[in-house]
Amino acid sequence: MPDRDVLMVIAEDGRVIEWQRRAEEMFGWSAEEAVGQSVVALMRELGAGDRGRRGSLSDGAPVLVRPVLHGTSIVWQVRAAADAVSQQDVAVLKAMFTQSPVGIYVLDKQLRVVRMNTGTRWLRDTPVADLLGKRFTEAFELEDPEEELAVAHRVMESGVPVLNRLVRASPVPGLHIRRIYSVSFARLEGGGGDVLGLVASAIDVTERENALERLALLDTVRARVGRRLDVLAVCRELVDAVVPVFTGIAVVEVIEDVVRGEDPPLVPVGQDVPLHRTAFRGRISAYPVGDVRPLPSGTPYSHVLSDLRPRLVPIDADSAWLTADPARADSIRRSDVHSLIVAPLALRGHALGVVSFYRHQHEDPFEEEDLQLASDVCAHAALCIDNARRYTRERTIAATLQRRLLPQRPATPSSVEVCQLHFPGPEGGGVWFDAIALPGARTALVVGDVAGRGVAAAATMGLLRTALHSIAALDLGPDELLARLSDTAIRLAAERAALPPGDPLHRESLTASCAIAIYDPVTLTCALARAGLPQPVAVFPDGTSSTLAVPPGPLLAGTGNAPFPATTVSLPEGTTLAMATAPLADAVLAGPLRPLLERGSELSLPELRDDITHALTHDHRTDERLMLLARTKGLPRDQVLALSLPPGPEAAPIARAAARCQLDAWGVDEEIAFANELIVSELVGNAVRYGAPPLQLRLILDEMLTSEVSDASICAPHVKHARTIDETGRGLFIVATLADQWGTRYWDQGKTVWAEQSKGRTSRSGLAGDFI
Repeated sequence: MPDRDVLMVIAEDGRVIEWQRRAEEMFGWSAEEAVGQSVVALMRELGAGDRGRRGSLSDGAPVLVRPVLHGTSIVWQVRAAADAVSQQDVAVLKAMFTQSPVGIYVLDKQLRVVRMNTGTRWLRDTPVADLLGKRFTEAFELEDPEEELAVAHRVMESGVPVLNRLVRASPVPGLHIRRIYSVSFARLEGGGGDVLGLVASAIDVTERENALERLALLDTVRARVGRRLDVLAVCRELVDAVVPVFTGIAVVEVIEDVVRGEDPPLVPVGQDVPLHRTAFRGRISAYPVGDVRPLPSGTPYSHVLSDLRPRLVPIDADSAWLTADPARADSIRRSDVHSLIVAPLALRGHALGVVSFYRHQHEDPFEEEDLQLASDVCAHAALCIDNARRYTRERTIAATLQRRLLPQRPATPSSVEVCQLHFPGPEGGGVWFDAIALPGARTALVVGDVAGRGVAAAATMGLLRTALHSIAALDLGPDELLARLSDTAIRLAAERAALPPGDPLHRESLTASCAIAIYDPVTLTCALARAGLPQPVAVFPDGTSSTLAVPPGPLLAGTGNAPFPATTVSLPEGTTLAMATAPLADAVLAGPLRPLLERGSELSLPELRDDITHALTHDHRTDERLMLLARTKGLPRDQVLALSLPPGPEAAPIARAAARCQLDAWGVDEEIAFANELIVSELVGNAVRYGAPPLQLRLILDEMLTSEVSDASICAPHVKHARTIDETGRGLFIVATLADQWGTRYWDQGKTVWAEQSKGRTSRSGLAGDFI
């Protein structure tokens, strides 16, 4: 359907090639008269005011002239306009199409360029004549032409303009440069509402977008790099953040000492200092991640470590420094790399490593602005790596301290077999275990846990463990041991609170938990108490198990004066006692691995421990965990003498005779036996004089020779220093002199005074050999 607003169409040579009916009405010439005539001659005649014609310029008939594409040629349409176009309007349009820096492009309904701003050339320095008549996607070589065509068609169909759409152009051949434009599309409509085409405007925003991308990248690096306190993890986070947003290939190489947590060296870094390839992302790596080697001299990488200045290095086949590292040169060539930035990882004049950014294939080459961005990125990464290095160093110190404070060679008492399962935490911690030998062949089994991580937790653990060893020498029950250990923890907590407010330890409260079990191989009983830790489990020789009902006590250093109740249970010979911190107790003692623990009654403790460890292989917990396994043994009856004594003076001779006979049967060295007679005599004499019946003598032959005298009095014995003329008062002094150690153990209805001696050499076949 013909356009009713079109008056005439004029060819490029000025001849009228179409003359519409409305032109006949306005100017008075018929189509036969006007077509083929020069429009200049017709207008000249019209301007002469020929009265024979029906219209003239003085009639005030306004028109508009616009170029359109006709086949492969440009023709000019003369259209009737509703309003006259002023000279100012014409001047504005002329300025916009000849001088404006904003690209303006008139597209017909086929999206072909029919007119364009001659003041800008969009992407290419291409003559206007070469672009007219082409589809705009073909003329300007867009990166995604199909998407832009779809957008233009939607605007033409809906009439809804699209504003400030970012459009990327294909790179300029040979320069690896791609431009970014902000493009707007608006529909062109005629006076009758018919669609004539589109007007597109474009502004080069390459620099603005690059600057925004740099800021966004820096924000991304600051948000994503340094989330983990691990040097290798930080380096992986760095390459993941910059590839492919900033670079196609990234390599991070850190000085090996820094990876291990040591202090970084000062600049310049020696040529023989090895670097650890900690992270890589890209196509082809010259060396595998984890490779350790010095950087080749005479390259940008080694230069950066000598002065800590970043370098922008264009790469071509003639780059002489590539010969210094053939493997790296080969990977650069195979990856089609054309631009490189090498930036230092440095902090306060110390070098931590280097980062290499490579752009390859069709990526834009690096610019000077990219050099500053790479420096900012590496500055943040260096700070994160140094934090991780310091953390690694502290973690190593904490783990080493904890390892040194734990038993180096766990005790192997004859009455119980002990085996521990320890999963150290990544930052060290405060868990500990112990097997402490007590008088009478008894053994104290201990599991403890100081809350917290690092050096502070390990040091506190060492203090509590040392205090417990000292308290255990008092031969107290497990409830009394926990009470006194809690008193020690309270004093340590008070010392923390008294530290200056700026001290980090001042803000960390001291909380600890502990469980103690004292096993007696003579009576086959075990006294237990716990402060915070889960209930122990006993697996009996027949494979059945029982969670021991040990009442809970408060945490060590806790508030209040709640007691630590103790429980005594019978444990037959061959029973396995399991005590653990909370994470392992949840999984093994009261969790899905409980059957594995029960089936382990026929295995040795090391085999049982290995089975449990294997079952926990896929448990990805990172907190510190510990379990103590102890298998009970009974002391043979022939190694124990128990004798009830009368309450009178005759008790001492009876005790001496019984002891002499038993020690002779055991083959104890005569000197040890003589000293033992004196010890037994003095202990029994004190019990007769100061104690209360019933009296009992018990001799135990195990790692040590133990002499025990029990009575029903709770009066505390103590050493007296008698004068030369005194006839009494030397009993405990003699005991203390002859025995290796002595002490008193209290129980519900009395006390036991004991003394231990080294056994010496035996001579009987049943007990032959050296006793240590």
